[in-house]
Amino acid sequence: MGGRTFCLMLLAVCLLAMPTWLHAGPTPGVTDTEVTIGITNPLSGPAAMWGLAGYGAKAWADYINNKGGIHGRKIKVVLKDDGYSPSRALANVQEMKGKVFAVTTMMGTAQVRACRDFLVENKILMIAPLGNPMIFNDYPKGKLRYVFVQQPSLTDEAEFLTTYAVQELGAKRLAIFYQNDEYGKGGGLKGLQQALAKMSGKAELVAAVPYEVTERALGAHALRLKESGADTLIIYASPVHAVLILKNLSKIGYRPTIISSGTNSSPNMFKIAGKLWEGIYIGTSPNGGNPGLDPEADRVAKILAKYESKTIGHEFLSIYGAGTMMLLVEGLKRAGRDLNTETMIKGMETIKDWKAEGMGIPITFGPNRRHGANGSRIMRALGGKYHYLTDWVHFPIRF
Repeated sequence: MGGRTFCLMLLAVCLLAMPTWLHAGPTPGVTDTEVTIGITNPLSGPAAMWGLAGYGAKAWADYINNKGGIHGRKIKVVLKDDGYSPSRALANVQEMKGKVFAVTTMMGTAQVRACRDFLVENKILMIAPLGNPMIFNDYPKGKLRYVFVQQPSLTDEAEFLTTYAVQELGAKRLAIFYQNDEYGKGGGLKGLQQALAKMSGKAELVAAVPYEVTERALGAHALRLKESGADTLIIYASPVHAVLILKNLSKIGYRPTIISSGTNSSPNMFKIAGKLWEGIYIGTSPNGGNPGLDPEADRVAKILAKYESKTIGHEFLSIYGAGTMMLLVEGLKRAGRDLNTETMIKGMETIKDWKAEGMGIPITFGPNRRHGANGSRIMRALGGKYHYLTDWVHFPIRF
């Protein structure tokens, strides 16, 4: 064998043995000094309150940057408003293609579903999307590898809340007011139905009243709920619609026992609903903490306030969003200096029994696990404050 031929063969073998990342092209959103992260949130519209999560996530990134960043890189956040519209959310992430390394803190089940295929098909990581994780339950494994979910299943939560209502509060006739999409229908309504099926004969669903995101006149919805004779009402709605239905129910003198999804567990509900929020039972997410109840959350709230004034007075949702950035930061740390999509995936897969600044329940990922945490606990609104009624209840990990 000639010397030239031998050298060519040796070079070919070396190239094949090299890690993929060494001969891949530049990773979008990653430079030697910066990593760019995209966020699309409802900064306006009926769910604008939920958009505070995006500001919280960005504030935490600013805090990390002030400490020197991660492996010499600062985190640049591109935060866009989608108005709680799936089509606008998709347009936002399409604009981010080629510019961001990952997308985090995406708010809304319909929004997450609208964007998931585009993101994973372009190998843009989805870190901590804030929608019902059940939309990933049967997702192809090849696509699922680009997704890391820490959100509890809204379906499991609704089953938990319904079971609590029947077994602990004596509910016999239940109604549900829900958003007519995968958040309300696939989460709230489905979970309620599953719970009642398991408790056959102990309680019944007497009314299921949907609303559309664009609706504001809810008088007829309230009347249907009253006419059902339900002793307990479960709410899976945006903050705006939750308050509107409570006001309409009050006008017609109807006040059953009310239980709300943890999506409305912000203390700001006391401000916008006033006395109508008093006495409500509510679930809460395991992904963050409650200011005034959890010391860890109080500490995080103080940090966020230094970097973003919009978080002041909106601490709960800001902390919730910061938790998603904390998870992404942990992944960046574990990925190492040679940052690309594959090293980030491997880094995220090593996360085990990790808690965001000590808040919530432990999160675990792995090569065959993309649902990091699943659980809830119940609070009650009394005297303008929340009070815990249960400890964390853990649900099955779904995928």
